Amino acid sequence: MNLSIDDFDYELPPELVAQYPSATRSGSRLLGLSGATLADHRFADLPELLSPGDLLVFNDTRVIKARLFGEKESGGRVEVLVERVLSESEALVQVRASKPPQAGSALRLAGKLEVEVLGRAGEFYRLRFPGAVFDLLERHGGVPLPPYIVHAPRSEDESRYQTIYARAPGAVAAPTAGLHFDEALLAALTRRGVELAYVTLHVGAGTFQPVRVRNLAGHRMHSERYEIPRSTADAVTAARERGGKVVAVGTTTVRCLEASGAAAGSGETDLFITPGFGFRVVDRLVTNFHLPRSTLLVLVSAFAGTGAVRRAYRHAVDQRYRFYSYGDAMLVDRIPASTK
Repeated sequence: MNLSIDDFDYELPPELVAQYPSATRSGSRLLGLSGATLADHRFADLPELLSPGDLLVFNDTRVIKARLFGEKESGGRVEVLVERVLSESEALVQVRASKPPQAGSALRLAGKLEVEVLGRAGEFYRLRFPGAVFDLLERHGGVPLPPYIVHAPRSEDESRYQTIYARAPGAVAAPTAGLHFDEALLAALTRRGVELAYVTLHVGAGTFQPVRVRNLAGHRMHSERYEIPRSTADAVTAARERGGKVVAVGTTTVRCLEASGAAAGSGETDLFITPGFGFRVVDRLVTNFHLPRSTLLVLVSAFAGTGAVRRAYRHAVDQRYRFYSYGDAMLVDRIPASTK
C-alpha cells in the first residue's frame, strides 16, 4: 500500500498552537475518539473513562536541558541541540551555524564551555565536553522547547515541560501526553482500580523532523533507546489475563511497547507505525494533537483510522481545542484491523 504524507495534512489556525500550558496540568480538555464517535471531556474525567483493571503505561524519560548557544573559533554564532548523550563526556548533537564546524575545531558554549568537535555522524556531530555531559547541561543548558513555541524558556517551563514522574534523564523532547497528569489525578486513577506502569524511551530531537519524502515508505525514523522493566512486562500480561485494556500514555509509549511486544529488556527502535500496522499490545491511547504531515499524526491515524482522525481534528479545530505540546489531549480507541 502506497501512502502519501499529503494524506496527513490539515489546516490549523496559528492561534490554536498552545504557547503556554494550562493553569493546571489536569485542567486541559480531552477529546474522546472511539470509531465514529466523538465526545468532549475534561482531562480530569479520565478515571471515569477507564475501567477497573485497565493498565496505564507511562514513559518516565526525563527531559534534559539540551539546548546551548555559543560561538565557533571564528566568532560565528552557533546553536547546539543535544540529540543523545553517548558517554560521560561525549554527545551526539545537531548544530545550527552559518558554516558547518570542522572536525578538530572547538566551540565555546554558554560563555565558558570549551567543546571539541570530533566529527560528523550523518546529519549530527559528535562533541566532547570538558566534563560530565548531564551535569554540564543541567548547569548551563536551556529547556529544549519545540520550535513552534516561540517564547524563550521561562522558569515555569523547567517544571511544566516535564512530567511529574520523570525519572531517567535522556530525552530532548517531552513525552507530552504525560504533561496532563498530576498527583491528584494519579491518585484518582489508583482509587478507580487502574494499574500504573512505566517504560523508558528517550525522545530524540528527530521527533520534530519533518517527513521530507512524499511516499511514507521512503521515510526513516531516528533510532531511540528504550527500556521495559520486568514489572511492566508482567503488568501487561496480567492486564490481558484479567480482561483489562492496555492504555498507552503517548505515542512514544506505543512505539516502545509495540516495537518490543512488551517484552522486558532494553534496545533501540526506529519503528515507523503507518496505517496497516498490526498492533499487538496497545488497546487505547492518550495523546496530544500533533503537527500536520508528522510521523506522530500518521501513528495516531494507524491506530484509530485515518478518516476518523481527520474528522476528530476538524472537530478539535472547530471547538477551539489547543494544539501541540502544551495543548489539549485525546483518548483514542484502537479500531479493529479489519476496518482500518
